[in-house]
Amino acid sequence: MEHRKLGRTGLKVSALCLGTMTFRWTSTEAESFQVLDRAWDSGINFLDTADIYSNWAADNPGGVSEEIIGRWMQNKPRDQIILATKCRGRMGEGPNAEGLSRAHILNAVNHSLRRLKTDYIDLYQVHWPDWDTPLEETLRTLDDLVRQGKVRYLGASNFQAWYLMKALGISERLGLAHFASIQPHFHLLNRREVEPELALLCLNEGVGMIPYSPLASGFLTGKYTREGGVPQGSRGGGAARYMHDKGWAVVDALRAMGQKRSKTPAQMALAWHFSLPFITAPIIGANNIPQLDELLGAVGTTLSSEEMQQLDQMTDTSRNYRDDD
Repeated sequence: MEHRKLGRTGLKVSALCLGTMTFRWTSTEAESFQVLDRAWDSGINFLDTADIYSNWAADNPGGVSEEIIGRWMQNKPRDQIILATKCRGRMGEGPNAEGLSRAHILNAVNHSLRRLKTDYIDLYQVHWPDWDTPLEETLRTLDDLVRQGKVRYLGASNFQAWYLMKALGISERLGLAHFASIQPHFHLLNRREVEPELALLCLNEGVGMIPYSPLASGFLTGKYTREGGVPQGSRGGGAARYMHDKGWAVVDALRAMGQKRSKTPAQMALAWHFSLPFITAPIIGANNIPQLDELLGAVGTTLSSEEMQQLDQMTDTSRNYRDDD
């Protein structure tokens, strides 16, 4: 497993990050433990979760994913695991049970530490902006957590480029710990949220990017067909938005590229991420070991300049992010 530095920090994370949103949603706790074990044995040291995961699922009040990870880590070397979680969403009752106020962050981090059965979080991320709280209040609180040792590095999720740059500027001006990473929604069929502004910001400012949903809610795995659509009752409802001519054409291209290397469309979609210089580690999810094993097969694969150009043309993106740009 390749390991990469997270932004301009000295922290090294695996080239794939295991997302855990599916735990006790579409996978059982037993399956979750199996996936965690296989990921660990494969060299993945980077786990991503959030306090709210997955409170939209039946009989899941939130915090369940953190609790599962906490139990799993009891038999693993904690100092070798890079553990990332998030705060911002509603957890509990009352007006201060969500957001990025000092009150909510301090409460949220303590609950996450308890559920995770650890005394520190490697990467603490704000899940999305809170327009009701001054950004400086949020950043000062996060800096306090770093100084207290409860948190080692800071990250943001779902920030637009201008807002992330504003946060970096405030942290620089006040001498606060800065965001080391950004977690955006990014894949071949959703490029405009990242390119070019956020991508260039990450390259120029040394911010690591750990994109979520790199397979477009499973659409880029190639498991759906034009005729079949999304199976009723499946979790693939989010994939339906990509079932258009451009989406099917991209899947066909990934399949054709993969056939030359004995790779699946999912593996080639991840190889596209590995080929972009602003990406640190895409976040993958898996309900079971066979799904995880397929995604692990992408590690070490990159696309040629001709393949990258073909996909750029198909997705209406002409910008090339080369090391000399």
